[in-house]
Amino acid sequence: MTAQPVTPELRQWILAQAAAGQPPEALVKSMRASGWSEDAARRALQATLNLTLPAAAEPAPIARTPVPEPLVEPGRVLVDAGDRSVTVLASMQNPRVLVFGNLLSDAECDEMIEQSRRRLARSETVQTDTGSSEVNAARTSDGMFFERGEFEVCARIEARMAALLRWPLENGEGLQILRYRPGAEYRPHYDYFDPAQPGTPALLARGGQRVASLICYLNTPEKGGSTIFPDIGFEVAPVKGNAVFFSYDRAHPDTRSLHGGSPVEAGEKWVATKWVRERRFD
Repeated sequence: MTAQPVTPELRQWILAQAAAGQPPEALVKSMRASGWSEDAARRALQATLNLTLPAAAEPAPIARTPVPEPLVEPGRVLVDAGDRSVTVLASMQNPRVLVFGNLLSDAECDEMIEQSRRRLARSETVQTDTGSSEVNAARTSDGMFFERGEFEVCARIEARMAALLRWPLENGEGLQILRYRPGAEYRPHYDYFDPAQPGTPALLARGGQRVASLICYLNTPEKGGSTIFPDIGFEVAPVKGNAVFFSYDRAHPDTRSLHGGSPVEAGEKWVATKWVRERRFD
């Protein structure tokens, strides 16, 4: 909205706020909350109040962290994941997104579902303002967490994931299993922890920032339930045994790692998600 004109009504509002003692920076903040860009808001104030405001401060550069990088060679379809060869179905560099086929066997998918059924509860999301988890209307699935290596099937799959991602097994969180019934979804979100939130330091104490996600599909729903990446217009169909990997080298929207689970329209969708951290996760 940088081209938004300074209307008589806006000019009157600015003058009234200034007369009431509101500082320019407070007015800039209010205008930004209404949809103005920082530069446009400052220009409007300068033109109305006949004063010179300091330019918006350049944001401090955001430190980038190393991220997992599967060994995917140009022209090669198969990747060695230790005990299994995995097929590369799609590869994108920016953002880094990989779609894998045949990461899990049908039997492994079925066993993960059965082992998780009795422990399912309404899914919660991490609240970085407090560091705790709570039910969120944006996430309408049922879920549970396995401890890392809790069952033999978990340990086998986690070792395979570590080999595929070339990232230490101990840096991974336990597998999370989610069930989406018809109509359930997970609205677009980021998996990293927002550094600006007061609860984030407590979350980072257990292994640092999340740096990548691997979402595995444990079944194929009848209709719907794809994983979407709104920033890049990319959609991954949920096919049993397949998985989508994406990494984010900094906790910032510039990573274009915004993603979500579109609503399931028929049947159920089951997924197993592995989040990996910078350091050992305990």
